[in-house]
Amino acid sequence: MTTIGLFFAALAAAIHVYIFVLESLRFDNPDTRKVFGVKNADQAEHVRPWAFNQGFYNLFLGLGASVGVFLCAFNRHGTSAYSHGTALLIFCCAFMVAAALVLLVTDRRKMRAAIVQGAAPALALLFFLLG
Repeated sequence: MTTIGLFFAALAAAIHVYIFVLESLRFDNPDTRKVFGVKNADQAEHVRPWAFNQGFYNLFLGLGASVGVFLCAFNRHGTSAYSHGTALLIFCCAFMVAAALVLLVTDRRKMRAAIVQGAAPALALLFFLLG
């Protein structure tokens, strides 16, 4: 079960790093802006600082989950490194799920985005805690 949880945590980390790329590095691309519902360049100019900052939140959550996965995958159960990895992984995945829930509660039209953002970390938590 733990291995499956680590897989989903790694997937969640990859998704959040990809969201960082979209929000912080590729936001000027019209196709990328459409993903976030930004219709034109004028709107993009006002939203760009928010998107850039939000992208870094996603990057940091993704990196934190990645470090947690690494510490759990390459250390024996019961070691302090494994315990620290577990804590970091659970912390980051829980916040990913919480952010997805906030997105869903604030705008039901964003259900697909909330599922993309929250399903993998939710499954990681479920399998990791069961394992």
